[in-house]
Amino acid sequence: MEARKISDDIIAAISTPIGTGGIGIVRMSGTGSLSILKKIFKCHCNDFQSHHIYYGSIVDETENIIDEVLVNIMFAPKSYTREDVIEINCHGGLLCVKQILQLVLNSGARLAEPGEFTKRAYLNGRLDLLQAEAVIDVINSKTDLSKQVAVNQLSGSLSNKINECLQIILDIIARIEAAIDYPDEYEIFDASQEILNVSEKIKKLLDSADVGKIIHNGINIAIVGKPNVGKSSLLNNLAQKDSAIVTDIPGTTRDIICEYINIDGISAKILDTAGIHLTENVVENLGIEKAKICAQNADIILLLFDWSREFDNDDKNLLSLYNSDKTLFVANKIDLTQKFFAPDNFQLTKISAKKNFGLDDLRKNIKKIVFGKNIFDKSNEIFVCNVRHKTALKNSYDSLMRAIKTISDGLPIDLTVIDLRDAYDFLGEIIGQSVSDKITDEIFSKFCVGK
Repeated sequence: MEARKISDDIIAAISTPIGTGGIGIVRMSGTGSLSILKKIFKCHCNDFQSHHIYYGSIVDETENIIDEVLVNIMFAPKSYTREDVIEINCHGGLLCVKQILQLVLNSGARLAEPGEFTKRAYLNGRLDLLQAEAVIDVINSKTDLSKQVAVNQLSGSLSNKINECLQIILDIIARIEAAIDYPDEYEIFDASQEILNVSEKIKKLLDSADVGKIIHNGINIAIVGKPNVGKSSLLNNLAQKDSAIVTDIPGTTRDIICEYINIDGISAKILDTAGIHLTENVVENLGIEKAKICAQNADIILLLFDWSREFDNDDKNLLSLYNSDKTLFVANKIDLTQKFFAPDNFQLTKISAKKNFGLDDLRKNIKKIVFGKNIFDKSNEIFVCNVRHKTALKNSYDSLMRAIKTISDGLPIDLTVIDLRDAYDFLGEIIGQSVSDKITDEIFSKFCVGK
């Protein structure tokens, strides 16, 4: 990893959410943190040891007690940032933590930038860049599955695969250059198969990116249909709460209503839209236009039809929204007498949102669209979930393919080294071996202050 400047400042921030709570934490990191603590912390101990917790009081400049606290001390290098880290655990609330933070700042620390604690962990070699990005993924996880994938990446599962590929590429480069520089001692060899082997490892990681994106970002599902076919009832059923108004009056929903649900570990945003039909009502038409845009932007469209009503022109007009890659035809109200007869090419998922029938089949069919022919194995701990990582993997893979073509075309072997070095650098971007300060600053700016 290239050398990067690490600030000598002592940084401090509130590391718990602002608001009423049982505990609030003010965190410091940097050489001199203990000196600041001694200015404001009164307890019966003078000889502080690493990884011990001390009870006492935080006091201001006039020795007035601000709060009773527990202080956790972690000396470098055995801390999150590999610097001296001190965490002051006080009572939660708006006032205590702010007063203690201000005392710390007045005593010589400065307010941390967003993600600066984790950035120092990265700069000090505690985490690589991929692991640092996993920290925010753990924090922002919406499902158990997305959290588990993020935790696996934080523990180094994907980093280990990247480092393995980097080492293989580096070994190939070293052997080729040795043969070029010392032809009498090393024989020129055909590296095609070895390059192909490492490219297949990278391709496997690349192939996980589509599923990884879904795990990380979730999916948007738009429920679309003419008025009064049960769109709001379906939303309420899937969300297990009354989010949308349900009446027998057509056109109740005139704006987009959304809820989040969990489909077998995947976060899904369900969108209930206005009923699409021909109308001269200005307000309804605004809602209908929103519904069409929502359907176009959705990952999955549920085209909802009424089992108890005949297939009519409004139903037929809905077919203009059909997209074979992301549309499910759903017949609702199958607890009523059938009057709906679909065209022959319809493959209907039959449900009753009111009677809670067929919803499991609907969820299964949604998953089939999401994952297609991919075999979704939860036991696979390694998924590429980040667009930056996917781009770097694709660039590295393409460079390896060029290296193989260079060899097969019989071009000079030193040209192969150029492609191999490109592949190595692209791969190194993922873990931070070769990445600009601008990119790292952008990554850590997405973190909250205090992490």
